[in-house]
Amino acid sequence: MAKKIPMRQCVGCGEMKNKKDMMRVLRTTEGDIVLDTTGRKNGRGAYLCRDIGCLQKAAGNKGLERSFKMRIPREIYENLEKEFAEDEDAERAK
Repeated sequence: MAKKIPMRQCVGCGEMKNKKDMMRVLRTTEGDIVLDTTGRKNGRGAYLCRDIGCLQKAAGNKGLERSFKMRIPREIYENLEKEFAEDEDAERAK
């Protein structure tokens, strides 16, 4: 029997993709919004494609705000964009 592949929906573009191919954005128990590169930290998670465009779509359609049920300041999106860029650079270096 084949092993089931976990799928998640991108809050930016709405596509269903393999969980391993996506980035997890996390709201910690303290209320901070961070990028969870390991996918194992505690807190409420939302998933985005590994594409800066999907993060920008999520900002426009308020996908992260709906997932976390809270208002997200512009600075958080700017920090996430920087973390996305750093993660993309790290992936290219491999």
